[in-house]
Amino acid sequence: MTFAEFEKTLSDKVPPTGASPSVAALWHLARGDWDRAHRIVQDDSSAAAAWVHAHLHRIEGDEWNAGYWYGRAGRPHSRLDLEDERRELVAALWPAG
Repeated sequence: MTFAEFEKTLSDKVPPTGASPSVAALWHLARGDWDRAHRIVQDDSSAAAAWVHAHLHRIEGDEWNAGYWYGRAGRPHSRLDLEDERRELVAALWPAG
């Protein structure tokens, strides 16, 4: 799924069919629900969820906590613009993440 296709689903009532929990979290985030996105990834031990979790903490400006979650994801601490990282997340995690 491209980011443009992902964005088209944001007017739907539910995340796209086949979306993993990590992608569903990104979908809720894109609709402005940071708390719901965080709840989805909070207790998920997958590397994909840890990467989304890191991104969420970058959004709130908690770089230390973001760094912890990037480490759990096995990824370097992102220095991308938040929107660019979100695009990267969707591209990388759809549909497997």
